[in-house]
Amino acid sequence: MKTFSFLLISFIFVTSLTFGQSNDEQEIRRLEKHWTELLDNGDTTSLLKIWSKDYVVNNPNGEIVTPEKIIALMKSGHKFPKVERIIERITFNQNIAIVMGKELQQPANMTTNQEEWIPRRFTNVWIRTENCWQLTARQSSEVIRK
Repeated sequence: MKTFSFLLISFIFVTSLTFGQSNDEQEIRRLEKHWTELLDNGDTTSLLKIWSKDYVVNNPNGEIVTPEKIIALMKSGHKFPKVERIIERITFNQNIAIVMGKELQQPANMTTNQEEWIPRRFTNVWIRTENCWQLTARQSSEVIRK
């Protein structure tokens, strides 16, 4: 009976290691949620710590923007609409994490009915530095509804 219990516990442990998320994946998922909250809260100081100094965004309007433009917008009173992000895949290549998925953006009328929210596709690129992961590039495009 002890042998069976030991084997069962060992199997569960090995299975959880095999199918569980890596520490890096857990950290990227946490950071994805965290930086979105910082954007929602207008916390420019913390955003500048998460974004790399070369952070660049290809936004849904087709503009390529940098932190300077984003921060200037926020300081002028611009509020970014809330976004619900659904991560579909995270791919790692050495010190790079590529996050892809879909997101729903709250429209200008601020409805809470997510059926009316604007669907988009996104790609976020994170780079691991000596101390932490930093968001270095982002692309987001509106999905054309048929």
